[in-house]
Amino acid sequence: MEDVFSPASLEQVLLSGVAPPTQGPTAAVAAVARNGLSGAEILFIERSAKRGDPWSGQMAFPGGRSSEEDEDSLATAVRETMEEVAIDLAVSRLVGRLSDLEGGPRGTGQRLKVTPYVFWMAGPRPSATPNHEVAEVIWVPVSELLDSSRYIDYPYPPLGPDEWPGITVEGERVIWGLTLRMLVDLFQRVGQPLTIRS
Repeated sequence: MEDVFSPASLEQVLLSGVAPPTQGPTAAVAAVARNGLSGAEILFIERSAKRGDPWSGQMAFPGGRSSEEDEDSLATAVRETMEEVAIDLAVSRLVGRLSDLEGGPRGTGQRLKVTPYVFWMAGPRPSATPNHEVAEVIWVPVSELLDSSRYIDYPYPPLGPDEWPGITVEGERVIWGLTLRMLVDLFQRVGQPLTIRS
């Protein structure tokens, strides 16, 4: 896995450069990877529980909506990561980006383009200081994301009786929805497709 999930290998398979500008609302997220004790690992956040927030308590990558002050979507990903977890991506290596996705709270009809950027951090695991939007910062080994025994059908009652594909991490936490779609794209590109229904 180290051979296919390294900064040099990721640069070969990810999209390069900054996503071109687009009309309408946009957002960007940062998938931050590094070498941990169990091999490569990726940073996720658990969003704080908040009434009225469609992403309340959900697992995600740090990120958020673009601001008029942001030069581009890359600047959005870097700024939001600093604001949410106090990790400075200016000292990391941008290895590429994934395909843009259409996001927005399910069932609301609200839509925005979301650009996922992938960064590689060398050295010790950086300390994180979550802001009020983030309940927890979690580093998940890539090996766990590839472990099919963690794949579940996830019920989300606000969307009705349907169940959604998900990956369990850190106890009962579940990665699903837009973040899971980003992971499917990432692992497809590195030649390790997730064996999870999508």
